Amino acid sequence: MRYTSSRPGMALVALAVAGLLAGCGPSRAELEAEAARVMAETEAARIAALPPPIDLNDSVAQAASIYLTYTRDVATIQSGFSSPAEVQAALRRGAASDPDQISRGLVAYASILALQSPEFVAGVRQAGATPAERRQVISRVVSDPTYASTLPGAQAAASLIMAVMEQDIEAVARASDAVESDAYAVQSRADPRRGWAIAPLDNRQERLQSIKDLTTQRVLPDAAETARLSAAANQGEGLATPAMVRVRSGPYPTSVSNALAMAALAALGAAGDNARANTDALQYDRQSQDCLASSKLNLFQCLAASRPSYEEIFCVGRHAMRDLASCARGAALPAAIVTVDAPTQSRADRSPAITPRALPPTPEFSVPEPAITPAPIAAPVVPPAQPDADLSPTQRLNGSGPTR
Repeated sequence: MRYTSSRPGMALVALAVAGLLAGCGPSRAELEAEAARVMAETEAARIAALPPPIDLNDSVAQAASIYLTYTRDVATIQSGFSSPAEVQAALRRGAASDPDQISRGLVAYASILALQSPEFVAGVRQAGATPAERRQVISRVVSDPTYASTLPGAQAAASLIMAVMEQDIEAVARASDAVESDAYAVQSRADPRRGWAIAPLDNRQERLQSIKDLTTQRVLPDAAETARLSAAANQGEGLATPAMVRVRSGPYPTSVSNALAMAALAALGAAGDNARANTDALQYDRQSQDCLASSKLNLFQCLAASRPSYEEIFCVGRHAMRDLASCARGAALPAAIVTVDAPTQSRADRSPAITPRALPPTPEFSVPEPAITPAPIAAPVVPPAQPDADLSPTQRLNGSGPTR
């Protein structure tokens, strides 16, 4: 006779009573064996009912590390270049990226941010409270990643993703403003840097080829940053995030909905090493990948058309920096058209350089065709007082107004 009481002591008593009634009781060994069996079954049932720990494989943290390290480094590029060597160093920093890696890293980083939302993690676990429910949620997320956006807490997680990524995007945009402005300031006759800034560049083709070669190299993740992001993902905490964020309603861009899907799988213990096929697939975002690839082509075209150093400065600010902010904004923030204002030395007295405008739901982010020459922008920060004949070539080129 088998008993399934959840209390082993009660099982022993029941066995003993049954034995007395039958006239022949079980042996002590039989009683102990049955009690052990009941205890093991009870513990197994208890463990099965518990939600598994958060599990996100290290490849996601590695991808996020590449994106985060690159974008935050680009945001620290400063204007005020003192030599062509400094311009070239900034150019190499801005060009040292692979569009595919940056695109995938953006989604990977967003998924780790989603796991910093306790509302989302708790909501996903509530939806998959039992083993059967967990299997159902996992199956639905894998077959349709947008399903994760409907889970409890998804809005809080998406809002957190966009708030943090917008801060990084704005940091890059501010830095690009300063660098583009410097491309004009350095041409002024009052600027002591004008001598080297307007001098023709030597070895232009070799310089261009070195930048092209640099962009074909796969970037390795930073070990310390990877470890930090992995710990934050699997512990559900550890990243500095704002306490209050603006609530963002869906539908969300593909990069955000895919990030929510990846985080949901991790919250249910289904994004570990044995699920890399799923997490790799969820990191693909055609929109940001195409935009970043187009930006790289624009950079090459801009450098090919550059003659003096001040034009290289413009290429750094416009295509190595501003395009990164534009592509990230188009991919991570919903319903936006990217417009570019005239560069200035200060953002305090004007509207932001990148201004989102509301569109109907699920818009497509348009990718510009590669430019053959540096894109024309607004007049220099310091308008020239000299006649048109004294204007520099870039001042004439860019005197037609801002690009849109």
